[in-house]
Amino acid sequence: CDTPLLNYATSSWFVRVTEIKDEMLKTNKKTNWVPEHIKDGRFGLWLEGARDWAISRNRYWGSALPIWRSVDGETVCIGSVAELEELSGQKITDLHKHIIDKVTFEKDGKTFIRIPEVLDCWFESGAMPYGQMHYPFENKAKFEASFPAEFIAEGQDQTRGWFYTLHVLATALTSGKNPSIPKKESVPAFKNVIVNGIVLAEDGKKMAKRLKNYPDPMVVLEKYGADALRYYLASSPVMYAEGLNFSEKDVREVYNKVVNTLWNVFSFYSMFNADSTDLKKDYTESKNILDKWILAKLHGLLKEVTEKMEEYKLAEASRPILDFITELSQWYVRRSRDRFKDENSADKLQAVATLREVLMTLSKVMAPFTPFMSERLYQELGGELESVHLEMWPQVNEKLIDKKVLEEMETIRKVVEMGLSMRSESGIKVRQVLSQFYISGAEFAFADSKNIIAEELNVKEVLLENFDKENNHLKKKEDWGFKMALNIHVTEELKKEGLVREIVRTINQIRKEQGMTIADEVIVEYHTEDENLQAVFVDYSTEIKKSVLARELV
Repeated sequence: CDTPLLNYATSSWFVRVTEIKDEMLKTNKKTNWVPEHIKDGRFGLWLEGARDWAISRNRYWGSALPIWRSVDGETVCIGSVAELEELSGQKITDLHKHIIDKVTFEKDGKTFIRIPEVLDCWFESGAMPYGQMHYPFENKAKFEASFPAEFIAEGQDQTRGWFYTLHVLATALTSGKNPSIPKKESVPAFKNVIVNGIVLAEDGKKMAKRLKNYPDPMVVLEKYGADALRYYLASSPVMYAEGLNFSEKDVREVYNKVVNTLWNVFSFYSMFNADSTDLKKDYTESKNILDKWILAKLHGLLKEVTEKMEEYKLAEASRPILDFITELSQWYVRRSRDRFKDENSADKLQAVATLREVLMTLSKVMAPFTPFMSERLYQELGGELESVHLEMWPQVNEKLIDKKVLEEMETIRKVVEMGLSMRSESGIKVRQVLSQFYISGAEFAFADSKNIIAEELNVKEVLLENFDKENNHLKKKEDWGFKMALNIHVTEELKKEGLVREIVRTINQIRKEQGMTIADEVIVEYHTEDENLQAVFVDYSTEIKKSVLARELV
């Protein structure tokens, strides 16, 4: 409405808030506010300046103020329907204004008529905890056992609205020597509260239909799903009373990094678990550093999410999930691909069992943030209960958070990062096999560690020893306390092995484009007049066939 509002003075009924202001400030200290600065800032300052509250309105529609007045000004405040029935001698079945206004009663020779005002609707909002349970007329024990509420959430504008009226009434009703709600000391209406910010248009302006400055929410849901939108909002600054400039591009990014990436991981798992043999496998038996690392990361994630959820810091609880899924996909699964393809090996069974445990636990951890994705994942994995949302919250296993494993994998990844930069600086693609990579000053407790580095850097050998600093074929670097060197000399034999990688990559790309799975064996036909390539197909035929799932090369 763009028309001006006219203010005028009128008489009103008030609640003496100033008399309980000090008590309100005390009870506010008992509430956990998220973000914390709202407690003593926006809300606390509002309490300090609190004035008496005008609770009456001159309107036709609303809850009738339960006050009857005689001609000489005497007033009676009615506390229940039963009391009004006793005074009036009438059966009261309807409390709407136009009905209750007709109810009068005689007392001490005077006729009492209800005053015309109705209650401020914010008074009703503040009375919600009692009204919803018809307290104190019903559910008395149940209400008193569950009051104050564990948790509420609303926008920051409610510091002067719902949060405030809840707080005023709760403090008033639990204060004094004989409080209306029996408590040993005054309490707030809620123990924990999350204060939301405001979602704005991408340009920072308020969303408005007439401006058409926001995407159709139904289209966003159709394109990316409810989980992507939910996670985007739950992990955003809006959960800390800050404004959020809504961006569809960011919702799409969440979809790609969380929903789509996790589903791709599950699809990968499904390909190698057709017979579900891993269900009886103890995933904690694995000696492979990759399995130990992802379990350590999983329980580290679970610990962090649990702690932040208990503190009601939802954004801080949800954000690490995206990082975990990225590492699960881009490091654990990618580094474990060959293990999964190794048919009937004990290492494959451990990898499959480990990945199943990770996905099952992740479905429970993610359930509050991505409920639909979590449910689908849980059902596909054969969860025992009807729904993941009926599961108990998973318990952290501190023994699995192995710091030595985490530190060693961090070292591996740093070494790999440096080795790849050395390749890049030398202009040698990763697909080209190289002979040696030297690391001086590093020690690895796991046998798999050197293999991971060798495979990531595509070198035939990783040597934990000093190297010849005068060797011109060595690309040298020093960082993180390590001295590293990469042998960049490419022999004819290494060139052939590099061609094998190119051939395998090209054929697997064709398989992917054709929508093939690991169950599809192929016959690879090739033609080349290049003698080197002909020799590669012949000399490395076994390796090529295994890598591309081919029956034969012709």
